[in-house]
Amino acid sequence: MNIIPRPQMNTEADEIDLFALFQSVWQQKKLVIGCTLAVTLAGLAYVLLAPRVYEVSSVLRPAALNELDALNRSEVYKLPPADALSKVGAALESYETRLEFFRSHQDLFQAFKRPGQTLEQSFEDFNRDSIKLVQPDPKKDNALSSYIRLEMQYPKDIDGVAILNGFVEYAIDAERERIGADLKVIVNNRLNELKGKIAAARSNYETDKESKIATLLESDNIRRAQLEDELKALRGQLKEQRKDRLAELAEAIAIAKSMGIRTPTTPSSMSDAAHAGSAQVMRTEVNTQNIPLYFMGYETLEAERAALQKRTTDDFTEKRIAEIGKELQMLQVNRQVQELNKRSNEDIFLKDVFPLRAEVTRLRNLNIDMDRLKLVTIDRKALQPVSPIKPKPVLVIILSLVLGLMLGVAIALIRHFVHSYRASHHDDLLTTPVLLDQSGKARDKGDDTPQ
Repeated sequence: MNIIPRPQMNTEADEIDLFALFQSVWQQKKLVIGCTLAVTLAGLAYVLLAPRVYEVSSVLRPAALNELDALNRSEVYKLPPADALSKVGAALESYETRLEFFRSHQDLFQAFKRPGQTLEQSFEDFNRDSIKLVQPDPKKDNALSSYIRLEMQYPKDIDGVAILNGFVEYAIDAERERIGADLKVIVNNRLNELKGKIAAARSNYETDKESKIATLLESDNIRRAQLEDELKALRGQLKEQRKDRLAELAEAIAIAKSMGIRTPTTPSSMSDAAHAGSAQVMRTEVNTQNIPLYFMGYETLEAERAALQKRTTDDFTEKRIAEIGKELQMLQVNRQVQELNKRSNEDIFLKDVFPLRAEVTRLRNLNIDMDRLKLVTIDRKALQPVSPIKPKPVLVIILSLVLGLMLGVAIALIRHFVHSYRASHHDDLLTTPVLLDQSGKARDKGDDTPQ
């Protein structure tokens, strides 16, 4: 039986010898250098062949207070500088504003047009990746750093400076026109509101005037009717009094004739006539009682009756009738109503409309030059970039060198470990004994079973 050595596996892992690794890598320095050069050349080729991408930016800041003073002093439209900046920022970010600028400046966007695409689809390619709006973070930036930065990335054959500056001006002009339109609508609405208030005041005045005239005329009519009623009643009263007087005179005449009293006399005179022969005596009569009417004598009474019977009116006998006539004459024309109807410019009599008219005049004379209204300050316009942002040659070459070196070292280490594994496996096969039986077949050393 022959004994042939068999490779045996070590029970413990071999320790890594760093010096041996370095020496192995160094022996494969050509491979490492080759990989490094290959990757570096690939990076250089990328730098030379990759499309250039440029970036421009524009910064907008709030306008000065005096720029918006005319608009704010109008007392119609309030626009602080910060709000104006926000409005312009909203316009810059607006899809509609960008699309309108794209439509109106198609000569600047020829590179974005693709065959078979609509105008809106071409705009989507531009709007999705090209323009970016940057605003300050309110948590990090203070109020003094309010700004809006607009960034645009574009390929070499695009005039990015003209696009960005043109877009900023277009958005500012569009927002200025929008504010002008809003101001016009607000002023018109305010004027209509003031006109409505003035018309309401005029209507109230007309109503008050008509009501006042109607009240005055009604008062005159009532007073006239009352006076006419009083006049009629007085005339009726005087007529009855005349009838009563005639009846009283007729009775007194009858009595005077029966007593033979022809001329006026008194009871004492009649007593003296009965004693005519006596000495003449002068008497003074004091009597608190009314002397009967028939003592006036029937001639006097008949004369009075004839006069009463010929009378056509009794108005002159009552002073109140003349007063009533005077009042009725004055009621023929109401001078206050006459003057109210004679008013030619009734607007001057309207109440509380002078401030409204002054406001109407102010709004009509409001003249704000919107073309000169400065909403924002362009702190920095877009300028032609000196170099592209993509690709960055220095960074790409450095990364290529590092990646190439790492790739070469990794390949060298892999080859070292592969060779070490093969060498150790071959040595183990050579040093381990193997028993051969008479037939030449191998068997284990501890196997004592006879063959």
